Amino acid sequence: MTDEVLQQQIEYYRARAGEYDEWFYRVGRYDRGEELNQRWFSEASSIMNFLLQQGPFAEVLELACGTGIWTRELVQISQHITALDASKEVLELNREKIQSDKIEYQLQNLFDWQPERQYDLVFFSFWLSHVPPELLGDFLGKVYRATKAGGQIFIVDSLEEPTSTSKDWPLREDEQVYRTRKLNNGQIYKIVKVFYKPVELEAKLEAQGFEAEVRGTPNYFLYATATKRNP
Repeated sequence: MTDEVLQQQIEYYRARAGEYDEWFYRVGRYDRGEELNQRWFSEASSIMNFLLQQGPFAEVLELACGTGIWTRELVQISQHITALDASKEVLELNREKIQSDKIEYQLQNLFDWQPERQYDLVFFSFWLSHVPPELLGDFLGKVYRATKAGGQIFIVDSLEEPTSTSKDWPLREDEQVYRTRKLNNGQIYKIVKVFYKPVELEAKLEAQGFEAEVRGTPNYFLYATATKRNP
């Protein structure tokens, strides 16, 4: 079941590449009206500002870099970024959007990925929730190995909030790990989506060898900063 869903998840994000930004920028099916949209943008902006305060960094690894929404922020505080994603479609959009010679793009399935070097910062947004619980320890172990001693990680993800998703495909209470998602054309995919609470994620990061602090915005986002302990 897991392998099948993970393959669907890759296919979903490849197919969704051209409409992914509609979710983040609250367009079309994701437009929740002025008040809720402003709440979303305010909370997202607060995390982006906090991220910018963490730099500068020499070498940054961005996992599941997507269409470049967060790559654009990282470019401001990085000398070099290695950006990985399993979708060539989103890598192309990211490259077109950012157009920076600071970035090296790699097509990479993160479940197959093995770190070959270490970085000052490892960053990933809206990815951890797509890792099946039984694979979380292995994934965080790879993140640990990819982080320099004393280096940092920064995570952004979703809180479980009904108005964060599209108006025509609500969160379902009977879906806990494997959830369905719909594209604008009506095509439906099954993906992994796990919502973590701050205290829960903090414990998981600490168990991997990080000094972690995990916070939540009032409604929509979970974000974590963590430092790799010196051996």
